[in-house]
Amino acid sequence: MKKRHLLLLLVSCLTLLGACGKNSQAQSILDKIQSSQTPHIRWGIKNDTRLFGYYNIAKQEVEGFDIDIAKALTKEIAGPQAQADFVEVTSKTRIPLLKNGNIDAIIATMTISEERKKQVDFTDVYFAAGQSLLGPEDSPLQSVQDLGPQNTVLAVKGSSSAESIRQFAPQAKVLELENYAEAFTALQSGQGDVMTTDNAILLGIADQNPGYRLIGEAFTKEPYGIAVDKSQKDFRDEVNRALVKIKADGTYDKIFHKWFPDAGESANAKNLKEA
Repeated sequence: MKKRHLLLLLVSCLTLLGACGKNSQAQSILDKIQSSQTPHIRWGIKNDTRLFGYYNIAKQEVEGFDIDIAKALTKEIAGPQAQADFVEVTSKTRIPLLKNGNIDAIIATMTISEERKKQVDFTDVYFAAGQSLLGPEDSPLQSVQDLGPQNTVLAVKGSSSAESIRQFAPQAKVLELENYAEAFTALQSGQGDVMTTDNAILLGIADQNPGYRLIGEAFTKEPYGIAVDKSQKDFRDEVNRALVKIKADGTYDKIFHKWFPDAGESANAKNLKEA
């Protein structure tokens, strides 16, 4: 009888611990922010994407469009004293880090796609980009239609660009690298003919590296969204509210023109901003 009581007690404790674990994982981010005297929002960002999220060695901090938007949203959501914390992610690690609770949201040049919607919730579009190609200035290629079996395209693992290029250039070989820095290094060393990702990212690489140009016009639409866990719909709605607010009061435009002052002057730069 005593053994039976002990067993029932053990089962009850395990059940209680399991329930606590589930409640901890599903804790409302918005409730946590609103109840904190020093609120923080943890954003997953890129560290290797010029103009969006890029580590400035001289300043010893990450900077870019995504960083400034995240800071503006943090202040709008949680008040002027709120702190935006940044955690580096890659295309492969960002969703696992979000689902594990290591970050509250992803703002990292992440294209909204039906496949990703199965894993995370997206906010409204905060940046409208399109996939393009980057190659040497003297490249004979003029568009994605020119890519054939003799060409190698460099892409980033886990990105929608790697999937799309197989659709638009099915005969071309695709070499996937870990991040944009590795992909561009491979392009410089002649391991591929072109690099592919969103035109906004490629514009940043070309801006920093004379001798390279965007080839042809964008051949897809790649709307960027901010991703949150599916258990955090109230937080997603609050991010959407804040996004509408910073667009209405001019904050968004100010940040956009800071990082893309020449947007609209070339075929690949136009229509980057979501209306």
